[in-house]
Amino acid sequence: MPEGLKTLTRYTIEEEHRHPGSSGEFSALVNVVATATKIIANQVTRGAIVGSLGASEPDNLPPTVHRKLDAITNDIMVSETQWTGHLSALLSEQMSEIHPVPDTHRRGKYLLAFDPLDGSSNIDVNLPVGTIFSILRAPERVWGRPGREPTAAHFLQAGAEQVCAGFTLYGPATMLVLTTGRGVDGFTLDREIGAFVLTHPRMRIPEDTSGFAINAANERFWERPVRRYVHECLDGVDGPRGRDFNMRWVASLVADTFHILTRGGVYLYPHDTRPPARPGRVALLYGASPIAFIVEQAGGAATTGNERVLQVTPDDVHERVPLIFGSRNEVERIERYHQEPDEGPSFDSSLFGNRSLFRPAGR
Repeated sequence: MPEGLKTLTRYTIEEEHRHPGSSGEFSALVNVVATATKIIANQVTRGAIVGSLGASEPDNLPPTVHRKLDAITNDIMVSETQWTGHLSALLSEQMSEIHPVPDTHRRGKYLLAFDPLDGSSNIDVNLPVGTIFSILRAPERVWGRPGREPTAAHFLQAGAEQVCAGFTLYGPATMLVLTTGRGVDGFTLDREIGAFVLTHPRMRIPEDTSGFAINAANERFWERPVRRYVHECLDGVDGPRGRDFNMRWVASLVADTFHILTRGGVYLYPHDTRPPARPGRVALLYGASPIAFIVEQAGGAATTGNERVLQVTPDDVHERVPLIFGSRNEVERIERYHQEPDEGPSFDSSLFGNRSLFRPAGR
């Protein structure tokens, strides 16, 4: 390892030393999670070789398209973390109910929520995927007293209560982005030594941006504030914003988040008008909340459109919400649009209508 680079192990121990009387349990847990993501990184890069791709058999998991690699990565996260003595229970995107740490293991003071393989639909086309995780405190009555079982209700905490949040991005390099509430740091996996090393200290999101990420195919379902914002961006230098914007969409939350952390931008997966009564598409506890924690610690902002993501208290462990985050000034603009009366200039029904070569003259 080049001289001067700091490993994740050293980083977490030094962070623990900032808190006199700390037990070391937290730093140990973070390193165990990191180890699990290293194993996942190996599986992701070898997925087709080891035959881990393809449709899984139907089961009782939450309603989503499951793949064998989703199940494999979920098993890795559970098996690598539940034995440590630092957790009381786990919550995963791949499990319909919480997973209490078995009685055969010592239970600890933390709860772990995670999405083991965000963006798994990208695997077949070799685009970036990742793991998102959030660490919460478990009530002392659960881990401090034998016989008390953790329940789903213990996970129903607002994002502001998180102790730690992070994600691992499996791309050309394997990156781990982490916050413990004192800024955001990025680590790169050095495969020669098998350790994450600090390569992106104190990541910051610019307050202004000229880029946004959104799935334009859903335009017909967007509410007016989002349509207004996107159309103003697309009008470019000739529109009310007075400058040109770039639009992108990777369909991988971790990939878009890392892009925003390094280059700025704004990401929108907004509320839309589609039934059923699911106002958003991003899981709160193991998606929106950890990403919002990271983004805010990097100087950005995260909102549902109507409220700060970190203030949302879930009613269900698999609750989903709208998610808009990134460069602070752009996110605050979108929030203002949501607060204004639902009236004003109309917009072309087609996102690209005012640029179509087939649009009749004079229209």
